[in-house]
Amino acid sequence: MSQTAQHILQETFGYPHFRGRQAEIVATLLRGDNALVLMPTGGGKSLCYQIPALIRNGVAIVVSPLIALMDDQVANLRAAGVHAAAVHSGTPPETVRQLADDIHSGSLKLLYVAPERLVSERFLKFLDNTQISLFAIDEAHCVSQWGHDFRPEYQQLGILAERYPHIPRIALTATADAETRADMKHYLKLENAPEFVSSFDRPNIYYQVIEKNNGKKQLLDFIKKQMNGQSGIVYCLSRKSVEDVAAFLCEHGLNALPYHAGLPLAIRQENQHRFTHEDNIIVVATVAFGMGIDKPDVRFVAHLDMPQSIEHFYQESGRAGRDGLPAVSWLCYGMNVLVLLKERIMESQASDLQKQIELQKLNAMFDVCETAACRRQLLLRHFGEESAPCGNCDNCLHPPEKFDGTQIVQKLLSCVYRVGQQFAAGYVIDVLRGKSNDWIERMGHHTLSTFGIGANLSDKDWRNVVRQCIGLGLLNNDIHNHQALILTPAAKPILRGEEKVLLRPLKREKAATKVAKTDTWLRTEREERLYQALKQWRLQRAKADDVPAYVIFGDKTLRDIVQTLPENHADLSQIYGLGAAKIDKLGDEILQIVADWGSGSLKSD
Repeated sequence: MSQTAQHILQETFGYPHFRGRQAEIVATLLRGDNALVLMPTGGGKSLCYQIPALIRNGVAIVVSPLIALMDDQVANLRAAGVHAAAVHSGTPPETVRQLADDIHSGSLKLLYVAPERLVSERFLKFLDNTQISLFAIDEAHCVSQWGHDFRPEYQQLGILAERYPHIPRIALTATADAETRADMKHYLKLENAPEFVSSFDRPNIYYQVIEKNNGKKQLLDFIKKQMNGQSGIVYCLSRKSVEDVAAFLCEHGLNALPYHAGLPLAIRQENQHRFTHEDNIIVVATVAFGMGIDKPDVRFVAHLDMPQSIEHFYQESGRAGRDGLPAVSWLCYGMNVLVLLKERIMESQASDLQKQIELQKLNAMFDVCETAACRRQLLLRHFGEESAPCGNCDNCLHPPEKFDGTQIVQKLLSCVYRVGQQFAAGYVIDVLRGKSNDWIERMGHHTLSTFGIGANLSDKDWRNVVRQCIGLGLLNNDIHNHQALILTPAAKPILRGEEKVLLRPLKREKAATKVAKTDTWLRTEREERLYQALKQWRLQRAKADDVPAYVIFGDKTLRDIVQTLPENHADLSQIYGLGAAKIDKLGDEILQIVADWGSGSLKSD
């Protein structure tokens, strides 16, 4: 069995060996057992059920939440020579009938469906009379209200365990904390299934976080200086911001397209199509964009506003560099967004318990932004994984210098205490800076000992101190009292002078001093000619087949061809990502381009 799986991995998908725990998961399903799989984006989750689906008798039913995600998976499988299909609202009735015939003849190996279709009685009756190889539940975190992307219909999928107890089921996700995992086990009835938890680390992603100061200009500088000519995603908090930022980037010569739920469906589809099928496109979007995108060569993901949880941030930033090549996660944050997100949570219709959970998640995300330590360590710790400093985030490569800020912090904490812990940051800063106004005089706060003791620092400097004190756990926002600053128990020893506080510099570092590690593949002139020729050919083939360029083959495969210069089909079979079906269809054309453009590139250099 394992030899068969290894053979399919190489012949069909063009990969030399299984990664991580893929082989164990495949073996588990081939034995007919269930599995719960947590594997980072780009870690190869799909192969875990696709290979058993090709070996076991019958059709695999794959549950997927988005049409775009289904269609992308199907396109990739068909390019590899696998008969797969998706059924959704856009599938014509005659196609559905043909697929039913293909299933019963045994030729269709994987069928992708939405959860609401799967649990309908009509579809279940169809499955009752169908030979099913396995059930795969993708994006399984959607089952949990405490996770993100909650989809209530996912909670009905437990019916599969009751109705088809002898058919193996696999649930897969890239992001799930302990509470979400518990929900997955409970609702999907996988309590006794083995858990396969891979490392959540994405070492190829460089994490860079900066404080917001004219965010649009900071974003433009980042893209122009570090990511010029690359595909990327920019996430914004509001629809208006999406359109403003997209227009701003276009005005400065970038190919930027907006995407949010308020745009007409045709425009959203066109913009998504351009992003997946063309090079060097930037999509500016709300979080409505991305879960259905399988594009492996996204080189950067930028957040112009802080995400509401580490789970959201991890999943969204993880859309960069799925091919394993260097990529960047860039985040720009400020106090105003933290306050806005807290207000949104408190004004929502959620239960008090859920509000507390969401506030905890928001505070954890803020800690990642504020930390002066390795950012990756904090991200991984959130998912229960310990690691050494990563060496590939801004704080590791450019450690922020710290200074003794005890006296400054004592002034702030003392002022918060003396105004009765009843006022938001702006008011407290006005008192510290000695700004007398009607409200301050009416409250009598112009007579306080702390009035004017911080006049030597600017508003910006004090906002920086407030932000760091919240990140250090010395202050909090009173969510029931207009975000008033309140002291935490940790503030007491600081006020008593029993502990020191180290702060990051109050003046902003220039963004240019925090440059990401870039791609270090240095090509010779001949290699560059071959690289560009292959890239151009790939784009033309993709247009002819109406598929994204990465479905023809990914950038990693392109590199491998340039570096190894294959001369025949046997050489091509050793190239990463080229399976038998692709070699049969495209091999001669690839070899001709190598012969025309690459002769002598490595062999005589």
